[in-house]
Amino acid sequence: MQGRVLPMPLQNKKAVKPLPEILRPATLDEVVGQEHLIGPEGPLRRTLDHGELFSFVLWGPPGSGKTTIARVLARASGAHLFELSAVEAGKDDVRRVVVSAQEHPQTPTILLLDEIHRFNRAQQDYLLPYVESGTLILIGATTENPSFGIIAPLLSRLRVFVTHPLEEQDLCELLRRAQKALGAQISEDTASWLIAHAQGDARVMLTTLDAAARLYGTVDVATLTRVAQERPVLYDKTQDQHYDTISAFIKSMRAGNADAAVYYLARMVEAAEDPLYIARRMVIFASEDIGLAQPTALVVANAVFEACRNIGYPECAINLAHGAAYLARAKKDRSAYDALRSAQADVRRYGALPIPLKLRNPVATLMRKLGYGKGYAKYDASGLLPQKLHARRYFPTAPTSAPPSSPQASSAQRNNPLPDENQGFNPVKGGSN
Repeated sequence: MQGRVLPMPLQNKKAVKPLPEILRPATLDEVVGQEHLIGPEGPLRRTLDHGELFSFVLWGPPGSGKTTIARVLARASGAHLFELSAVEAGKDDVRRVVVSAQEHPQTPTILLLDEIHRFNRAQQDYLLPYVESGTLILIGATTENPSFGIIAPLLSRLRVFVTHPLEEQDLCELLRRAQKALGAQISEDTASWLIAHAQGDARVMLTTLDAAARLYGTVDVATLTRVAQERPVLYDKTQDQHYDTISAFIKSMRAGNADAAVYYLARMVEAAEDPLYIARRMVIFASEDIGLAQPTALVVANAVFEACRNIGYPECAINLAHGAAYLARAKKDRSAYDALRSAQADVRRYGALPIPLKLRNPVATLMRKLGYGKGYAKYDASGLLPQKLHARRYFPTAPTSAPPSSPQASSAQRNNPLPDENQGFNPVKGGSN
């Protein structure tokens, strides 16, 4: 992509179709990216080569080629193809497709359902018997996690294939095709700007390029900037991006990598994530991962939370960065957290075991006669656990500031292993990440 950008008379200036549609591939060989799916050994390539059709869903970020791949496969199969968007389609639209499939049983019928996660439960339930019987071959495309967006009975009948954001070389190939379609040259600087702006999304890159070409007749960084303005960070506050980013943030602090922690913090800040949500997780982290090694970490984390509550965006992002760097660089000790989880496991396993009599409060004569409070001494640490757990140790013999991976710091876990069902907490519901 060498050379200056040339002012364009555009060759297709009167074209109605947007550039992404002009360049949309007609065959699988024209599709860029997703080699793991459509390369020589990719499952979708082999599906086409062997004529073995089945229902599946493509899950991936916007502009990664989901709809294009689905259309190419469907059209190349020779089946009857019906395309619907779940954003505007309903049960009646699906019913018409089913009727057509039943009237032409000799030819497979493919229903290409874009944004399948937009269908509600009743609409997805309606698809079940027809996918089950093979009346319909369902090909879905979604940007949302199928585990959350597709009901379990339907999902169990679909194979899930994941698409990835396009790589730089894939976007470069699309730009070469765009140059030819637009009759223009694109400089290296302009190409670099477009690729960075796209963030792996082919549609964003091509629509931005198309708009600059149509509006200004010239494609360079200046005209692209006018058209594109500022692109928001890809983020959702209720789905995968939300949980994946906060998980990466916490794990970076846990590993002591302040640079990574601040990067993931910046992604959340740029996406306008609730600062109190971030600060709340930092308060939890201060006790869970730093704990006894540096008790002031909890004070700092609480101060960050209060600062966020009192100040708000944009300035409280500075407080968040300050706290994240402090927590990442602090010594780590999970012994209090591990002790709590181990004790909880015992409570769940054994129930409410009898409290030793010497610890019970003798508020009445009968209680004293029964032995309540007998033998109690203020500073005697022996015999305080229920008899069944008399030898139980939830903490190491002495507080430690060793990292969690050291034998000393993990001794509570070694001496008191938790049952499998208690290992790990669901980040959606809270707890460890």
